[in-house]
Amino acid sequence: MNIFQATGLDRFNPAQGGVRGMRIVASGLLVAMAGLYILARSHEAPGEPAAWGYLCAFAEAAMVGGLADWFAVTALFRHPLGLPIPHTAIIPRNKDRIGDNLASFLRVNFLTASVVARRMQKVDVAAAIGRLLAQPPAPGRARGGMGRALATILESLGDDRLGAMVKGALASRLKTFDIAPLIGRTLDAAIVENRHAEMLDGLIGWGSRVLLHNETMIHDMVQSRTGKFMRWTGLDEKLSTAIVEGLHKLLDDMATDPDHPLRSKAQEGLEQFADRLQNDPAMRERVAAMKAEIIASPAVGAWLDTLWQNARLKLIDSARNPDAAIGGQFGAALRQLGETLQTDPQLRQTLNRFARRITVGLVADYGDDIVKLVSETIRGWDARTVTSQLENAVGRDLQYIRVNGTIVGGLIGVGLHILSGLL
Repeated sequence: MNIFQATGLDRFNPAQGGVRGMRIVASGLLVAMAGLYILARSHEAPGEPAAWGYLCAFAEAAMVGGLADWFAVTALFRHPLGLPIPHTAIIPRNKDRIGDNLASFLRVNFLTASVVARRMQKVDVAAAIGRLLAQPPAPGRARGGMGRALATILESLGDDRLGAMVKGALASRLKTFDIAPLIGRTLDAAIVENRHAEMLDGLIGWGSRVLLHNETMIHDMVQSRTGKFMRWTGLDEKLSTAIVEGLHKLLDDMATDPDHPLRSKAQEGLEQFADRLQNDPAMRERVAAMKAEIIASPAVGAWLDTLWQNARLKLIDSARNPDAAIGGQFGAALRQLGETLQTDPQLRQTLNRFARRITVGLVADYGDDIVKLVSETIRGWDARTVTSQLENAVGRDLQYIRVNGTIVGGLIGVGLHILSGLL
């Protein structure tokens, strides 16, 4: 099986009929000019009408023009009449050089990072993805083909390179995101809706459990800090017990009394903390520093890696079974994402920037490999098959050139005949 059969290009072979038909027309016209020339030449004599001279000049020049164009067209693909004439069979002899030039053309005009970045500036990848997700193609070959293509791309791309880019983009986005005001606004909203009460209840419950499991430690601390007299009289035990019981009672009162003064103080502290998160530059800087340390930690790196791997596997599974992916909650989420991509300029800009970075990075990493692949693939093609397929692709137009050359040559011959008569 040759390369054209493997890629499906042999489906274009029906065009052979059109090429053969045009070749018959062009060759038939050339034969007709030869017959016309013989006929006109036999009648071209003194006393005969002058029209025979014009027909003879037309037919003679038409044969020259037709034969010249036949030779030029044939020389592109093979040796005319099988004769090894220099500078003929141009395409078979130069197949490898054509492949190298095509690969070089691709490298210079399409696979250069600056060219790709410039062209990607005009491509709204996010909007196209949004339209595709919001209105996925109907079930059938189109959806299945797109899914298989997406799955193949995700599987073939270097996971280390692509995963590093995705995780790097997520980490960069987290680093530039000012999280302190968001936390402050979230805390404000929770206080307004009294949802902070659940948080306080949780903290009080946690405090009670901590106190319960550490009563012995409190007793030991009190006893180690009291004098010998208190230990001799047993007052240290009574004091430590009173402290523990007092703390338990305080926590119980705070848990049962929503208007407890300490709960009010805690709410006031939360309100002040929320305000500082939103308006205090020093506090925002401290939160940003803590966020940077957390992002730089190995645990977050492992979390991002797990997040990417799970997302990649999910995308591959969904791409291989697009009908199941588009249905259910996941499909609804995809459609919602598609609508969001079309209506949110900031998200679309972020995704487009990310797509440009990935594309430029892939070109920089794999551009030379793609060029080498094109060049080596063309070198491996069979010269006869390549010639046949190219001739079938453009042969019809080339046969038109023969027809035009025959007619134009004839008209030029008539013009030269008239000019010679005038001189």
